[in-house]
Amino acid sequence: MAKIHQTFVCQSCGAVYNRWRGRCEACNGWNTIVEETPGGGVQAGPAATRPSRARGRVFPLEGLTGEVKQAPRLPSGIAELDRVTGGGFVRGSVILLGGDPGIGKSTLLMQASAAMAATGQRVAYISGEEAVGQVRLRAERLGLADRPVELAAETNVEDIVETLSQGRPPALAIIDSIQTMWTETVDSAPGTVTQVRSSAQSLIRFAKTTGTAVILVGHVTKDGQIAGPRVVEHMVDAVASFEGDQGHHFRILRAVKNRFGPTDEIGVFEMTDGGLAEVPNPSALFLAGRDHQAAGTAVFAGMEGTRPLLVEIQALVAPSALGMPRRAVVGWDPNRLSMVLAVLEAHGGIRLSGHDVYLNVAGGLRISEPAADLAVAAALVSSLSGAALPPETVYFGEIGLSGAIRPVAQASARLKEAQKLGFAKALMPQGRETADRAIATESLRHIADLVAGIAANGPKRGGRGRNHNPRYEEAD
Repeated sequence: MAKIHQTFVCQSCGAVYNRWRGRCEACNGWNTIVEETPGGGVQAGPAATRPSRARGRVFPLEGLTGEVKQAPRLPSGIAELDRVTGGGFVRGSVILLGGDPGIGKSTLLMQASAAMAATGQRVAYISGEEAVGQVRLRAERLGLADRPVELAAETNVEDIVETLSQGRPPALAIIDSIQTMWTETVDSAPGTVTQVRSSAQSLIRFAKTTGTAVILVGHVTKDGQIAGPRVVEHMVDAVASFEGDQGHHFRILRAVKNRFGPTDEIGVFEMTDGGLAEVPNPSALFLAGRDHQAAGTAVFAGMEGTRPLLVEIQALVAPSALGMPRRAVVGWDPNRLSMVLAVLEAHGGIRLSGHDVYLNVAGGLRISEPAADLAVAAALVSSLSGAALPPETVYFGEIGLSGAIRPVAQASARLKEAQKLGFAKALMPQGRETADRAIATESLRHIADLVAGIAANGPKRGGRGRNHNPRYEEAD
């Protein structure tokens, strides 16, 4: 009798081992290795279930004569969603959507499917986690129960593909979620690496052959990554992340990967009693309730994809009684903050080694571009000195290790957004753009220029600012 070889597969990265291990050597994950049936790969089931081989077809690049051309994109009916996808859903494309539990993924997809179905398109919503009655309850709560959306509660991929193939192909098919799907061609439990990969491959093949746009909903892990093998992210055409904080009422849809549009594009939604509402002017939302007289706040003119966005940077610098001062950051890169603090101390004459530093991006937005360095530095110096920054001024610019303030891209778009919201001045690096500037600007060459400007408007020696700190006077 032949000996059966055991196979152990990591559920995080897909690495295969011949025996069980507590830690995966590929991704360093603990307790992620699970035993699976040998040969449980794609199309590893019985020979009767495997499709027969057939010759493929080739097509000329310029298209056939007399060929009926379809619309390249399908608008979803939600402008913010179309912005993230690049103008709508491309026929035959597959999108992987991830997000924390309860963030509103199913609500967003229900609203998008209802909006598309109202235009006469065939839309199917397949739920592997909820019954059809539960999905209808959500639709009734959103006021969308009368929309002609096809609902189903199924987890078998073969049954889903067979059902969707009947009649005209759907314009949009939503699979909620890919971790609950399983295929008969793989002999392993649902949710395993092999099942997720094989199920995704079958749905992608259906999308490419029928022209149906498919959205796969994915669970996320504790660190915010989409659960399952990373190879699924490479298989799909676009990856979107639905972000937000339970303590805030708005959500951000961010494009991480997009083969048919720009990446790092965002769409902003507001969670209301009637579902998710679009926010056409997110800058006004992020700046609402701003205290103009408070020290330690600066307005940053940033870019998220092609959209200019103004957000408030809040900083608090307080004397520390600890041997190692604390550094706490929310919404920004902690390593970037450490670099700005080092540059301020080395080239700006600001002593921060004995102070606790707290930095927050108001509203829960996460910023990744280095253009926020200048706004962060201004907020830190303002908090340390107790001098409030001019409320009608915005800041943007990258700070180098030498203290030089370096130019950033798309300065004109940032200035136009600031002018639209009523700002009158911008502190920015010297750029090469020659376009007419919408508001007054002040060019800075070095971080010392920023410190000197704030010091000139701050409390004088023996001054009486609310957060006056005598240690700051050494930089005057």
